[in-house]
Amino acid sequence: MILYVVVPCYNEEDVLPETAKRLRSKMNDLTGRGVISEESRVLFVNDGSKDDTWNIIRKLHEENPLFQGLSLSRNRGHQNALLAGLMTAKDKCDACISMDADLQDDINAMDEMIEQYTDGCDVVYGIRNHRDADSFFKRSTAILFYRVMNWMGVQMVSNHADYRLMSRRALNGLAEFREVNLFLRGIVPMIGYKAGEVYYDRAERFAGESKYPFNKMMAFAMDGITSCSIVPIRMITSLGVAVFFISIVFLIWGIVQRFRGVTVPGWSSVIVSIWAIGGLILLALGVLGEYIGRIYLETKGRPRFLIDEYLS
Repeated sequence: MILYVVVPCYNEEDVLPETAKRLRSKMNDLTGRGVISEESRVLFVNDGSKDDTWNIIRKLHEENPLFQGLSLSRNRGHQNALLAGLMTAKDKCDACISMDADLQDDINAMDEMIEQYTDGCDVVYGIRNHRDADSFFKRSTAILFYRVMNWMGVQMVSNHADYRLMSRRALNGLAEFREVNLFLRGIVPMIGYKAGEVYYDRAERFAGESKYPFNKMMAFAMDGITSCSIVPIRMITSLGVAVFFISIVFLIWGIVQRFRGVTVPGWSSVIVSIWAIGGLILLALGVLGEYIGRIYLETKGRPRFLIDEYLS
């Protein structure tokens, strides 16, 4: 089988030489044992890096044909960079494994992924055994994120990032999804072909800094929710119905109090009601605005990525 390993890179000059070293060793081992073909490749995708990442990829390609490089015209974000690599590789390989460049994913888990592929799986998810390497805050928010997404009806594999194997058939299926608002962790399970799971221990980042600070994690979560679920809009409808019935209850209560001769100035309750309802309206408008913004971007039909250079 021809295997491609797609590795999105953004400002990874500190870790890229070690990543290439370990991937070269693993690919040579798999080739030597006859598990994969000599035509297998490692495809580094440069997502508009501002450091020396692309020059390192160029040098790796010149030194060893095992390494290929794909440079996007500008920074498009992790999901688009990953998609660019997958779509470039899909017609050249039998299966493709995607992973990050930070060496947190266990490269040795590739062996079991390939075994499950040969047993008939079109998608094999790499799943972390635990999140001990994460801070308490990141671990807690990640657990909350998966629970919220599952509650909203989004098909996601818990503790799975973007370390997965996909067959050519699965990649062709992924190519049929045309949305600009990409959330691959939610889209890949929609493909529906036979899937397997591989569990591994996730290490700490080898070098460099995380590319997902809190603000980007929140934006990523919002992309996932708006890309794969309309539950927030339905929640607004339910909230509106609930507020309406509460207002009816207060109306009845006011009429009863009037007939009882109890006069209530009502200034505080009116102010509280105005602020509460005003807040709910603004919240509803914000959620609707998010969806309308996504629709606006989808209707433009802009390309999800543009390739500047391909070192094949």
